[in-house]
Amino acid sequence: MIAVESRGDPSAVSATGAAGLMQLMPATALTYGVGNRFDPEENVTAGCRYLHDLLARYHNDLSLALAAYNAGPGAVDAHHGVPSFPETRAYVARVNAALRASAF
Repeated sequence: MIAVESRGDPSAVSATGAAGLMQLMPATALTYGVGNRFDPEENVTAGCRYLHDLLARYHNDLSLALAAYNAGPGAVDAHHGVPSFPETRAYVARVNAALRASAF
């Protein structure tokens, strides 16, 4: 996820305001108690906790959890699945491909 989110740059900031290695939005960082979104340890810990919570919410459906990480749970719920947003569909495909490539 980090490779797709920030290309490993802890100082990365997106056009929408997501920041750090796992591209945390300000509200997500606040929810998970992150004081500095650019601190790699805080950012990755919170990003992993958030993904864990999304996996629980979507019954371990990785594609839905990834879509929610990218577009927000509200979008996934409203679309009853992965939203048709090109950015979100591409994100889910890129992360899934990276996971398949790194499997032993």
